Amino acid sequence: MMKLVLLTLGLSVISSESMAIQRYTSTSMSCAEVQRTLQRDGAAIMRYQSTRVKNLPLYGRYVRSQQFCQAGETAVPAYIPARDTKSCPVSDCERVDYDDPMFIRPGR
Repeated sequence: MMKLVLLTLGLSVISSESMAIQRYTSTSMSCAEVQRTLQRDGAAIMRYQSTRVKNLPLYGRYVRSQQFCQAGETAVPAYIPARDTKSCPVSDCERVDYDDPMFIRPGR
């Protein structure tokens, strides 16, 4: 019984480490570096300063593709500031509202 508990505990530690997400400051990276980082890591938290409110840090979780979104979410285009541009194209996960009359179901 003790071996089973230790094995379960060990596996949970391994799985929690693999779910760690890296944090970056997008404005200290070029747009190409931001995109390479998302391709390499799959998902990352990008931080940057608001352009409208002084000293307000903003952040978001951006992904390589749909596969890095949670169930009930879809990858949508988004833009964040980078060192060399104000609008670097990335993907963001967004909840799907199936009750929205503008939602088009795939395959129909």
